[in-house]
Amino acid sequence: MKRNITKVLILSGGLLSSTMMTSCLKDKAFPLYDDKPVAPISYSWALTADSIQDKTYTSYLSANGKYFKENNVDKTTFHYWPNAHMLDVLVDAYLRTKNDVYKQRMLSLLNGIKESNGNKLPNDFYDDMEWLALSSLRSFEATNDNTYLDAANVLWTDIKTGRNDIQGDGIGWNKSRTYFKNTPANAPAIIFAARLYRLQKNAADLQIAKELYTWLKGKLVDPSSGIVWDGVNYNNDGAITTNKYTYNQGVFIGAGLELYKVTNDVNYLNDAVRTANATMKDLDLSPGGILRDEGQGDGGLFKGILVRYMTLLAQEPAVSKTDKDAMINYLKFNATTLYSQGISRPQLLINSNWKSKPGASVDLTTQLSGMMMIEAAATLNKQGAF
Repeated sequence: MKRNITKVLILSGGLLSSTMMTSCLKDKAFPLYDDKPVAPISYSWALTADSIQDKTYTSYLSANGKYFKENNVDKTTFHYWPNAHMLDVLVDAYLRTKNDVYKQRMLSLLNGIKESNGNKLPNDFYDDMEWLALSSLRSFEATNDNTYLDAANVLWTDIKTGRNDIQGDGIGWNKSRTYFKNTPANAPAIIFAARLYRLQKNAADLQIAKELYTWLKGKLVDPSSGIVWDGVNYNNDGAITTNKYTYNQGVFIGAGLELYKVTNDVNYLNDAVRTANATMKDLDLSPGGILRDEGQGDGGLFKGILVRYMTLLAQEPAVSKTDKDAMINYLKFNATTLYSQGISRPQLLINSNWKSKPGASVDLTTQLSGMMMIEAAATLNKQGAF
């Protein structure tokens, strides 16, 4: 019996071909049935972003409406740092759509994070606070609501207390282990300090950003490759933890980019581009050109962070066309792979492995990475890059 494989399925977020292997089907080993061409996939980035935003809101919002749950099924625990990133993703949607529903969700979430955290903004982990400071600052710039700027400044005051001279400089990971210095507690602080300086022109913030960057680059960036290591002194023995995570590459890229923007020192930009290129070529971080599966839990959020800051770097006018094209192609390959293979429909859940569909239970962290990729794709598509 003849089969017509050109049938197009109507899926949430746009038209999707029933086969994802168009290029393979052109090969003689995969002849076209009925000699008809395979319909191309129609990527509806903005519509898909809207749909995933709404599905995530309804599937993950806690029963009291104050925060987003650990997963979509049975884990209702409040976790601070994924909710900080959820605020960032809501900002993405508001900037893209200018829909006031996202403004309402943003303010409700900031208040909910504070209430769920014991009616205070600071917590024990410096990296967690940095993420909420960053998303609060973006919220302020998007809405001009001083509630967010006040929150960012409260957090920044607390974050700066984590800096000490153990291992030469750097902010500690948390308040009970200030001797352990890692990329997650320092690179986002650099990004924040540079952005705050751009907004408020407090020279002390820029100085902190520069000093932390000098320390981080000298201590935790592989001088031979530009790949960023995880941390130093975990066991209070001075040893460097050379684990490679997509997260760390992303925040170092962001740190270099933001310092370049406020200083015009091209060395910072060159560092960011070097790490981006190294990440795209690294077989551990980008096997087959796809951001690696780092599981659910905390790791589920790692590659979304890389996507966020590589997308910003790819939009920087001072980046060469060669480097810009490489990053755009890399992001597009990841986005189209996720769109066609890694999202369950109609549930619109996202897998930690962007090459396969998820199961019934997806952690908020994992969902957020995919949301960041789809929002980035919608932005780049609007600019004509996709």
